[in-house]
Amino acid sequence: MEEQRQVKDKGGTMRLGAYPCVLHKGTKVQAAYGVDEVRERHRHRYEFNNDFKDKLTENGLVISGVYKDKDLVEVIEYPAHPWFVACQYHPEFQSTPLKAHPLFKGFVGAGVERRDAFSKV
Repeated sequence: MEEQRQVKDKGGTMRLGAYPCVLHKGTKVQAAYGVDEVRERHRHRYEFNNDFKDKLTENGLVISGVYKDKDLVEVIEYPAHPWFVACQYHPEFQSTPLKAHPLFKGFVGAGVERRDAFSKV
């Protein structure tokens, strides 16, 4: 984050806790969650570099979730892939064996769809 650019002592500079993430309509991620906004937990120091946002989106990357208050990219996806989804937060913090996080359900679901498509060949 810009305000951390000059920080040399890295202790305590992580983005921690739950932050709101606005999901873009029509994306795989928004379909997986079934809502337009989520709150997810973070525990990291690095962020998506917005200097490359235009170049990446011009070449097919979709920014599917953002933390609007600070214009931070939270989720990306590549539509040409069955399930290329990446997030800045930790979905495993909200997943259990009996109630999988929506992103894990989406990942497994994409695998099942792909398997079923190949089994018909």
